[in-house]
Amino acid sequence: MRNFEFYNPTKIIFGAKTVAKLADLVPANARVLLLFGGASAKTTGTLDEVKAALGSREVQEFAGIEPNPSFETMMRAVELVRREKLDFLLAVGGGSVIDGTKFVAAAAGYDGDPWEIMQKHGRNVKSALPFGSVLTLPATGSEMNSGGVIMRKSTHEKFSFMNRLVFPQFSILDPTKTYTLPKTQIANGIADAFVHTIEQYLTFPAQAMPQDRFAEGLLQTLIEIAPKALSMEPDYDTRANMMWVATLALNGLIGAGVPQDWATHMIGHEITALYGIDHARTLAIVLPSLLNVQREQKRAKLLQYADRVWHITEGSEEERIDQVILQTRQFFESLGIKTRLSGYELGVAPAEAVEAIIGLLDAHGMTALGEAQDVTLDVSRVILTAAI
Repeated sequence: MRNFEFYNPTKIIFGAKTVAKLADLVPANARVLLLFGGASAKTTGTLDEVKAALGSREVQEFAGIEPNPSFETMMRAVELVRREKLDFLLAVGGGSVIDGTKFVAAAAGYDGDPWEIMQKHGRNVKSALPFGSVLTLPATGSEMNSGGVIMRKSTHEKFSFMNRLVFPQFSILDPTKTYTLPKTQIANGIADAFVHTIEQYLTFPAQAMPQDRFAEGLLQTLIEIAPKALSMEPDYDTRANMMWVATLALNGLIGAGVPQDWATHMIGHEITALYGIDHARTLAIVLPSLLNVQREQKRAKLLQYADRVWHITEGSEEERIDQVILQTRQFFESLGIKTRLSGYELGVAPAEAVEAIIGLLDAHGMTALGEAQDVTLDVSRVILTAAI
């Protein structure tokens, strides 16, 4: 196991009917900006519930944060914060809303072009506004980590950033808030949490036994609960487990002291930036192909993954690896998520899309990805071509 530092100051308030606790969590004299996405926050009653809990505090609203939050949209929120001298942010939504809120928190007091925050991946953030979140869509784990992803529409750039100053002070996780989500978002959330776990687990052995077993438990839980979650019944236990797994998948715990990959995410970001495909679905496109192309580098962990997660123990090593990659692809397909580029409307031929994605990877310096930095542009091209 590698040396590591683990730090996570986010307070989690988990359970039904916990939104009312905002009354004690948000400072009494705070000038609050509520940030959310579409109309669902209002139509489901969640926004009214939040505002009731905030009582007499000054509250302003910022709506319209996209599923892939854009720099252009979030800068309008930054301008509102600056103009109205707001001093506390509250995200009400899923990972995209929370990511956007993190950017606003960091950019509101930034001296310079706020896009530099993304270009430097958050390393230049020296201060941030305090904020909390009310999670309504479990997927990204943004409610309990210090990272986010923002896209600039005008330049087709999608970058991640990370800084300890943008941990949420608190996050409220009420599983009943997931009851009104459409099936596609439930599927995306499961896939996102699954790949987050894989990125930190399926690399090479590091003798980190607790992290491995924890990751394997999260993966098995997602596999087990997926059919019930997709049945769309308001099953509290299923949704509670889904929500907590998604948080645990990316709160830093399973990634402590182990090598991490993230090549699937970096390639996936470029697919979203160019073609607008949902983030989770880009991961499902890339991961099975990447595992096959990187099978030698990941051999030991692929066999461990096959044995411990999918209980594949028969056959040669090559057969077991083939089978577990197929099982992974079929798991995504069982969620209703297509795992080939050709399954999506790209507006161009898939082979042309591959070259466009490679061009963005090159332009953004994503030329040595993966746990061994051996996923070069040529390797990325092989991965993407095999994913057509």
